[in-house]
Amino acid sequence: MAAAAARVRAGVRAGVRAGVRARRGARLSAAALLALPALALLALTAGGGGEGRPGSPPPPPLPLPPGLREELRQRRRDLRRLAAGGGEAAAGGGLGCGDLSLATGVSVLGWGFTKVVARAALAGGGAVALKSVHGAGREVRQCLQRYGAPAGCRRLAAYKLLKEVTLLQRLQHPGIVQLHGQCYDSSGDSEIRVTAMLELGSPLEMIQLLQTPWEERFKICLSLVRLLFYLAHSPLGSIVLLDFQPRQFVMVDGNLKVTDLDDASTEELSCKEDNDCTLDFPTKSFPLKCSVVGKCEGINEKKNLFNAYRYFFTYLLPHSAPLALRPFLSDILNATGDLRYGINETLRAFEKVLHLYKSGLYLQKRPLHLKDYISLKGFRMVEGEDYKCWPSYSHLGCLLSVHSAEEAAAICNSQSQCQSFTVTQRRTWTGRPLALFQSSPTGLIPDANAVVYIKRSASSGERL
Repeated sequence: MAAAAARVRAGVRAGVRAGVRARRGARLSAAALLALPALALLALTAGGGGEGRPGSPPPPPLPLPPGLREELRQRRRDLRRLAAGGGEAAAGGGLGCGDLSLATGVSVLGWGFTKVVARAALAGGGAVALKSVHGAGREVRQCLQRYGAPAGCRRLAAYKLLKEVTLLQRLQHPGIVQLHGQCYDSSGDSEIRVTAMLELGSPLEMIQLLQTPWEERFKICLSLVRLLFYLAHSPLGSIVLLDFQPRQFVMVDGNLKVTDLDDASTEELSCKEDNDCTLDFPTKSFPLKCSVVGKCEGINEKKNLFNAYRYFFTYLLPHSAPLALRPFLSDILNATGDLRYGINETLRAFEKVLHLYKSGLYLQKRPLHLKDYISLKGFRMVEGEDYKCWPSYSHLGCLLSVHSAEEAAAICNSQSQCQSFTVTQRRTWTGRPLALFQSSPTGLIPDANAVVYIKRSASSGERL
């Protein structure tokens, strides 16, 4: 493991050194950034190699095994098709080789089948994620075992990174990491280096997410559904995430974003009859229809949706949800687990739950509890360590999202330790206030914008 990590770090440092060689100016224009995949495509097609002297013919490419040549042709066609696809390409923020050469504090975050990801600090402030080809990764190693052609195998892996760059330029959505720039270098040796500079996020930790309040987990699922809706109707057509795993996502400022698109595909399975269109998963299979144009109808959309169900919805949606919303959430789980819903119906169902939750319409008619409390306007309770509840927004005490003071009173009545609560000025992403529940109605301090609610039974026995 240590040796592998050392090889990865060496590869990242080589990518940064390539940025120094390829600097040729501090910043590339937007037009130049958009042209980089096409330039890289030409170089990859030509077989790489150094720049050579001006006016001299390029060195002849080394002969590649026929199987490797065919794989390169397939990836080249895929890249060209994406580059010529619908929609306008974004400029990607304008970072280029000059910015890469000035980056500091480069540290490896992780690596996978094809790529290595590092964190780097920019000279002008801020940080980015750097993606480059993992020269010792499994994709290159397996290619070497098949063909024994190092330069061609690195070129094959480089196509996947260029494909991801192209998709990030074409697809613009809050649920997709932003491309801040890229550096392409083919000088100095036979290896062509491509480094993508992306929005920096933190890994998605499912165990930690299970310990967060339901409202935050619902936000993640809703964000995912909105992303899948966009992918189903993207400018490039319906897109499937072939390697759909939680590890392909990151959190950026509390928002879920997909960060790995090199295994995304716009191709839908071809068919001649319905029997050709079975969507298989480890525990379930779904028969689909073969369309008149010879494609399995909605297979990309449905594959994404069922993966969202099995990796996200089943874990994050039901636990500790408000009682009145659980029937709606059960409907979503059942309908997506059986693929009775498509992405359009799933998004409508999620938006309905969001509306019920934000508006307070989910609250069932029940006895009024606020009458059991006295209110002290212009005061709040001193915040400190107190009794815990789950799932709380604070590890020091019981801090929960509420729709109103009436709902907070009902929650306080349901907790034997609760004697008082304050509806704070802090808000969640839905706009709902956070209420702090406490076991003792002592420690009042002035606050013109606050109101403390104290149980009448507690106030009669305490000196306020």
